[in-house]
Amino acid sequence: PSKDAAAPKIPGCSNEYQMVKVENWVNGENGEDFSGMTAQFGAVLPSDKDKAVRLPVVLTTPLNSCSNLTSKLSGSIALSVRGECTFTAKAQVAQAGGAAALVLINDKEELDEMACTEEESPLTLTIPVLMITTSSGDALKKSLVANKKVELLLYAPKSPVVDYAVAFLWLMSVGTVFIASVWSHCTGPKENDEEYNELSPKKSSVDSATKDATKDDDETLDISATGAVIFVISASTFLVLLFFFMSSWFILILTVFFCIGGMQGMHNIIYTLITMRCNKCGRKTVKVPLFGNVTILSLMVLLFCFVVAVVWFINRKTSYAWAGQDIFGICLMINVLQVARLPNIRVATILLCCAFFYDIFWVFLSPLIFKQSVMIAVARGSKDTGESIPMLLRFPRLSDPWGGYNMIGFGDILFPGLLICFIFRYDRENNKGVVKGYFPWLMFGYGLGLFLTYLGLYLMNGHGQPALLYLVPCTLGITVILGLVRKELRDLWNYGTQEPSVSDVNPSPGA
Repeated sequence: PSKDAAAPKIPGCSNEYQMVKVENWVNGENGEDFSGMTAQFGAVLPSDKDKAVRLPVVLTTPLNSCSNLTSKLSGSIALSVRGECTFTAKAQVAQAGGAAALVLINDKEELDEMACTEEESPLTLTIPVLMITTSSGDALKKSLVANKKVELLLYAPKSPVVDYAVAFLWLMSVGTVFIASVWSHCTGPKENDEEYNELSPKKSSVDSATKDATKDDDETLDISATGAVIFVISASTFLVLLFFFMSSWFILILTVFFCIGGMQGMHNIIYTLITMRCNKCGRKTVKVPLFGNVTILSLMVLLFCFVVAVVWFINRKTSYAWAGQDIFGICLMINVLQVARLPNIRVATILLCCAFFYDIFWVFLSPLIFKQSVMIAVARGSKDTGESIPMLLRFPRLSDPWGGYNMIGFGDILFPGLLICFIFRYDRENNKGVVKGYFPWLMFGYGLGLFLTYLGLYLMNGHGQPALLYLVPCTLGITVILGLVRKELRDLWNYGTQEPSVSDVNPSPGA
C-alpha cells in the first residue's frame, strides 16, 4: 500500500495497521464481504468476530467530514470520503459528532496507509478509523442515498503464521521427489520382456548393457562442476531481471514457456503409463510434416495436453488455477529430473552449496541492497497486473480468513531432487537394498528439511524462509555423514569417473 505521510512516533498514533473484514447488510439482506485497513490512530478493532458489534451506517453531512457535522451519528458508523483535510481531522470531527467508528472511502481501488503528520499534536481518538476502496464505498453510499438501511460489522481477524494446508504442499514436494527418483526404474523395460523379440538371436549381456548405457546417455544430461556454478550465477541474474522488469509481458513469456514444459512433462508421463499397460497401443504410426513418423497414441496424448494447457492459460487468474499449475509443475519437474543428472557427490556438493548460499542471500541479505527481499518479491508477483511467476507449487491457505496461498519454489524441489535421484541410481547399481542404501535416509532427510522450513517460518512469525538453508544439510549432510560412517565417501565422491576394471566387465566363471 502507498503512504500519504510518514508515520512519526507521537502519542495516540502508534497503532499497527490492521486488515479489516467488513460484513454488510442492506435492508437486512447480507451482502458480499469486503476488506478495509485501519489507521495508525484510533481504537483497535477486535480480532474475534463474536466480539464485534453490528452497527448502522450514516452518510456524513458534509460528506468530507472536515467541519462540524449536521447529520446525527450517535452510536452509528460514519461514512465519509477522503480529501480536503487530514485523516485525523476527519476522525476528530466524527468522534465529536458521536460516531462509533469512521469509515473513509478512498479515491482509488487500493488501500492507503493512514498516518499522522508531524505537525499534529497528541491524539485522543477513541473510535476505530478505517479505509475502504472506492468501489466498496460507492456501493454503500448508493444504498444510503436510496434511503436503505445499511449496517456494518467490523473486525480484524489475524492470519495464522503457518496454515495447516502446508501439509499438502509437503506431501506434493516429497511425492514429486520420490516419483522422479523411482520413475525410470518402475517404467523402464523389464529384463525378461521379450514379447516382440522371441525369435531374434540373443545378444550378450555386455552388448545389451552397452546399448542400454548408450541409450541412457542419449536421453540424459550429466551436470558438470562448471555447469553447476554457471547455472546458479544465471539463476541469480534471471532473478534480478525479474525483480526489476516484472512486467506483464515478461511474466507472460515465462508462463508460455512453463506451459510448453508442462505439456512435454505431462505427455511423457501419460504416454509412458499407457504403453506400460498396453504395448500394442504405441505401434500404429502416422506421418506428420516436420516430425516424420509419430505414433497415433503420442499425437492424441499431445493434443490432450495442449488443450489442458490452453484451458489453464486462459483461466490462470481464477481461484482454482492453482490445481492446474501444480499438475503442470509436478510433471515438468519429474521430466527435468529424468533428463538432468548429477554424476557424483563432488558435483552435487558444488551445486547444492552454491544453491545454499544463493537462497540465503536472495531471501535474507538482499533487503540490505534492494530494500526488500528479492526472492519473496518475485514469488509474490506483480500487484498491478495480478500476474505471478508460475514456477511455484501453490496450495490455498485453508485456515486463513484472508485467503492466499502457501508456496514452494521449483528450486527447493529440483536441487535436492537431483541429489536424491543420483542416490537412488547409486543404490540400484551397487545393490544396496533398503537397509544398506542411502535413498530411504535421504527421503527422510528431505521431508525433515521441509518440516524444519515451516517450523522456521512459524518461529520467525511468518517471515519467508530460504528452504535450502534446511534442505541442503538434511540431504547432502546426511549423505556425507553416512558415506564417512560406511567408508564409502570416496566412492560416492568420484563415482562414474573411474573406468571399470576388466574383471568387472568380464567376470570370471568362479566369481
